[in-house]
Amino acid sequence: MASYTATILWERAEGEVFSDNRYSRGHSWAFDGGVVLRASSSPHVVPRYSDPSGVDPEEAFVASLSSCHMMTFLYLAAKRGLVVNRYEDEAEGVMEKNASGRFWVSRVTLRPRIAWEGDAPEKSVIDDLHHLAHEECFIANSVRTEIRCEPAV
Repeated sequence: MASYTATILWERAEGEVFSDNRYSRGHSWAFDGGVVLRASSSPHVVPRYSDPSGVDPEEAFVASLSSCHMMTFLYLAAKRGLVVNRYEDEAEGVMEKNASGRFWVSRVTLRPRIAWEGDAPEKSVIDDLHHLAHEECFIANSVRTEIRCEPAV
């Protein structure tokens, strides 16, 4: 079993009333390896008080799904003796209301583009690798969001 941690820190700025809901949503995420990221609510959710330079939780969720899929895909490709030179994904998440009227990230679409050493494997092999990567991705197995994979060929 493994345990994962992150330290999330927000502080009220001097002069912010807070109870009027006009406070900065900017904060930081610190990870055990020493990386600290600027984070914020999404400007789509809280336009005036978000920090657009920060990573918002919705973006991080999409990136987490994409990253997990990629790392699993690379592992599976290497196990088959295939050599990947580059993997790039322009993943996109869609937030909408559910049946109860609550917002959620209902769908994430992965759009990986892969550069192979030599000739690319058959499309059926690539499709199988993506299917297995989805099945084995820890993050995908942890969420109910629909995850689509539309690889470029």
